[in-house]
Amino acid sequence: MPVSVSMPQLGESVTEGTITRWLKHEGDRVEADEPLLEVSTDKVDTEIPSPAAGVLTRIVVPEAEPAAVGS
Repeated sequence: MPVSVSMPQLGESVTEGTITRWLKHEGDRVEADEPLLEVSTDKVDTEIPSPAAGVLTRIVVPEAEPAAVGS
């Protein structure tokens, strides 16, 4: 069953983050809690973990593009 990865709320006033680097590629196997991508905001840089084990089937937001919280 597909599981979506959403941009988390990384601060009270943060509304979006920029994908700085995907650590996995489409088709790669990932484990739960394994770092999946790096995100940068005006307040913090962090890694976002995979919410579940499986295969990364599609990257919707490419590197260097912003993503709104919850998207």
